[in-house]
Amino acid sequence: MSSTTALPSPDTLGLPTGRTLAIVGNAPGIGDVGRAVDAASSVIRFNNAAGFGGSTGRRVTHLALVNRGGQTREWLEDPGFLDRPVIRAAESFILPFPMLPAEQNVPEPICWTREMLALLRPLGRPIHILSEALHGHAHALLAAGTEGEPNPSTGFLVTLALILGRPAQAAAAEAYGFGFDGWPGHPWAAERAWFAAAEAAGQIRLHPLKD
Repeated sequence: MSSTTALPSPDTLGLPTGRTLAIVGNAPGIGDVGRAVDAASSVIRFNNAAGFGGSTGRRVTHLALVNRGGQTREWLEDPGFLDRPVIRAAESFILPFPMLPAEQNVPEPICWTREMLALLRPLGRPIHILSEALHGHAHALLAAGTEGEPNPSTGFLVTLALILGRPAQAAAAEAYGFGFDGWPGHPWAAERAWFAAAEAAGQIRLHPLKD
């Protein structure tokens, strides 16, 4: 397991900085991108990994699993969770939220990091936890386009972590399946604007969704 106190670069997550990178979101209408995704050196997927094993390809080097909230609790209550194809195929895992101190995780628990670590560690694969510093950076980036305190999505946090520190000559990360829609608590408009800026800077190539 790795956890950093400074802004992480891609190698913090075990990713080679100069190789090709496919980041696969879960928005509907992603299309048949499996061949392109599987050709990448590193393939990052999220949560239940829609389309995995079919239209979005069969490789996953890093699987990001949200470690706060009701979705995580559902996984922990599912006796077949570790038998899911995407879990079996993942070479490593990313938990996007830092572990809350026990005294802050009451009266109703929202952080399930300890439980996820206990569940995943017997698999013997690396588990990476994104740092408080990264979260602070993410909040600062999104604050100007958000009313109140921004609550970044897992997709934004992981994508930000992956492109930080990539050398200027590195190929743009190929981003598929990002619809910037879903749970209303995330600052989707601000995240879309950040992706657009990253694409203009040559850091990301955002593939449009199919109709």
